[in-house]
Order: sequence, then C-alpha cells, then structure tokens
Amino acid sequence: MFINEHVIAAVRETLARDPRIPYPDEIAVEAFGGSVALRGTVGSFAQEHAAVADARRTRGVFDVLNELELRLLSDDRRQDAEIRGAALQRLIWDPDIAAGYLDVQVKHGWVTLKGEVDYQYESDRAFDRIARLRGVTGLTNELKVVQAL
Repeated sequence: MFINEHVIAAVRETLARDPRIPYPDEIAVEAFGGSVALRGTVGSFAQEHAAVADARRTRGVFDVLNELELRLLSDDRRQDAEIRGAALQRLIWDPDIAAGYLDVQVKHGWVTLKGEVDYQYESDRAFDRIARLRGVTGLTNELKVVQAL
C-alpha cells in the first residue's frame, strides 16, 4: 500500500509542476503497483497529452490508463476546416518538417495526420505541433517513417 501512495504522490507532484496543466487538482490519480489511472477533466488535448506524458515519466510508473475527459470551453471550439487550415499552416511553417508530403484530416475536432516523413523526429514534431492547436480534441498519427537513402 505504501508503494501506491508514494507513486500517487510522485505523479501529483509532477502534474503540479507542469505549467501546461493549469488545474492539476482536477486530475485524480490512482495507482495499482506500477500502473496509474488518470481520471478527471482537462481543458484541451494538449493538457491531456501532457498529463499522460508526465505520469509515464514518473519514477515507478510502468503503465498509464488514460481516463481523462476533455471538455473544451466555448472559446476553444473551432470548425473542422479552421483546425485543418491552422494545422497545415503550422506544419508548413516548421522548417524541420517536409509538410508538402503530409495531409491533415479533421472530423469533430479529431485530427488525423497522414503521409510520409524521412525520420521519426519529424513524425513526433508534427504530432507535438498539432496537439497544441486550439480546438483539437484528439490526434491520430498515421505518418509513415521512410528512412531517406
């Protein structure tokens, strides 16, 4: 039991230190050995992604069950076409991503990235860039990494 309490305290501390999560107290943390469950409400996909990443990198955590609920404020809601345009623009502006070979699809705020990149860091960077866009409710990264010859 002591180990679970220690893991819970460590995850809560990590969440509290993350400036990307404005209300860490709205996230409940449960621990079962090395598994952690996150429950509660966050205001953006970026906050959800950050909370899960924080929990995963906490010492003693081996698995994270994400049960966080995403609730966008009315000011953060955007039309799919607006999200797609912003996503494409963000990818085009990034000199480290070959955006000409990428496609962005959006349905009900959920973004799907498709296409090919030369390196894994490009796929990761594209994911991170799009995850922080206002109005995104989820993100599927279907980018294929094709090592350049």
